[in-house]
Amino acid sequence: MKKISEYAVRGQLSENDSESLGGFRINLFDGRYDTGYKVTRFDIWGSTYSNGSGPDVIGKLGTEQNLNTGPTGFFNAQDQREIAWAGGSGGLDTLQMSFVGIVDRENLIIEDLYVYVRGLTDTVDVNYYIEFDKYELEPFRGPLAMIENKSQG
Repeated sequence: MKKISEYAVRGQLSENDSESLGGFRINLFDGRYDTGYKVTRFDIWGSTYSNGSGPDVIGKLGTEQNLNTGPTGFFNAQDQREIAWAGGSGGLDTLQMSFVGIVDRENLIIEDLYVYVRGLTDTVDVNYYIEFDKYELEPFRGPLAMIENKSQG
């Protein structure tokens, strides 16, 4: 694989939208199967603060729509369709937030990426920031990655 560019995306998503959409879709497919993206960074943080304290939020990235969004089993590292996980908390009174982000280094996305978020105590809007590297792939690597991304094994 040869790295050909870098890309970043950011936005805000409500927990309700995440559930009703079955994950918020980020279209990465450029119509070619000889290019793909690797997620290199995934951060989330809550957008609503009251009384100086911020909500605890969690999020994940998946290669398929309609992954588990419920509070039980939201994170599932055994499901290879999940490729990154993050959590955030903080408050305005101390002007600091803490983030935990884990990205599977073996991820490779050919088509779409889906963002899933939850507030741990309240239904909140969640900010997200994702960085990618774009790669030129060897022949047949793109179709193989698509098959791997859909597998639950």
